[in-house]
Amino acid sequence: MDTWSYMDGSRVVRIEIDQNEDGLIDRWEYYDASRTLEKVGFSRLNDGKEDAWSFADADGAITRIEVSTKRDGKVSRIEHFRAGRMITAEEDTDGDGRMDKWETYEDGRLAMVAFDTQHRGAPDRRLVYGSGGSVRVEVDARGDGTFVAEPAAK
Repeated sequence: MDTWSYMDGSRVVRIEIDQNEDGLIDRWEYYDASRTLEKVGFSRLNDGKEDAWSFADADGAITRIEVSTKRDGKVSRIEHFRAGRMITAEEDTDGDGRMDKWETYEDGRLAMVAFDTQHRGAPDRRLVYGSGGSVRVEVDARGDGTFVAEPAAK
């Protein structure tokens, strides 16, 4: 057997699949009350432990992937996609349940990464990467969303 279906009466709730027939589940499909595929779970280490979930639009294109970076079932990273490319990501790096790192991608490259070093719930420091490899450090010391170049160290 390589596929297991879990039902609520005649409605499929979840399907688990061992796609490569190694005895470990590779894919978890979750269905909502209207019998629509809600999300697909997978194992980033291919070890049978579900630690990430993909969400697709009506056309089947992936729009979001949620990741449990500690593999404990708690989502700590969310990646957003458009036209098959990652456009943004947010992450709870310290495990307090609040996002504290934000990444922005342009044309397939990391363009900016911002951090909440003050635990305010919003970024206060960011690195802005130029397309030629340059990097600029900016800070929002007041917490009002206004970033300025970090003063040079003396």
